[in-house]
Amino acid sequence: MKKIKHIVFWFIVIGIILLLFSSHVIAEDVFLRQRQELVNVIKDDVTMTSDFLDQGSLDERVLNAIGKVPRHEFVPDDQRPYAYENRPLSIGYGQTISQPYIVAIMTDLLKPKKTDRVLEVGTGSGYQAAILAELVDSVYSIEIVKELGEQAAENLKKTGYNTVHTRTGDGYYGWETEAPFDGIVVTAVASHIPPPLLKQLKPGGRMIIPVGGQFMMQYLVLVTKDADNNVTTRQILPVRFVPLTGKH
Repeated sequence: MKKIKHIVFWFIVIGIILLLFSSHVIAEDVFLRQRQELVNVIKDDVTMTSDFLDQGSLDERVLNAIGKVPRHEFVPDDQRPYAYENRPLSIGYGQTISQPYIVAIMTDLLKPKKTDRVLEVGTGSGYQAAILAELVDSVYSIEIVKELGEQAAENLKKTGYNTVHTRTGDGYYGWETEAPFDGIVVTAVASHIPPPLLKQLKPGGRMIIPVGGQFMMQYLVLVTKDADNNVTTRQILPVRFVPLTGKH
């Protein structure tokens, strides 16, 4: 009798394990399908905004990264059902994870290469850093909100993005000890382009930054530095970001 109960017990345990495994596989399949649908939505949005972007499509490498990175792992649990909608989502502390279309645009404008070292100002939940990590050699990301930075580090570790280096600090001043950078992405709006970031951008490098006021028109701006350290800027399209905070 005891032997039968023992066998029944293990059948139940194995059944529960198989059920949980099956549920996980089904959930991952659903997320994968939603990511592919999101990529198609982004493609359509790029086509509609091609006049602003001066291009009708994005680098396939960027789209592949959007289709691969599990955005649902970078949002709070209560936001998971909306993870693959093409819109910003709250991540707490008055901050948001950017709209995937904007993430894709900013990444594409950076023209990332596999050998690049990129600085990100505003880690947030770590999603933009994860997208970059799919495309470049290493990412250095700064977050001013300590709790968000710690959570982002956990998110990145959990999802295997070990080439992303994070720290807490005022991103306005960049990461001088790791400079210069081939590319810089700023995920919060600034009233001007921070001089420390310009200094830390390599000759031939590119910076993507929203510029404007919290309650004024904001534009995504592409900053390029040529081999002679001459800087040029170009407004890309109107955007809406949370403000870049700090003591500056």
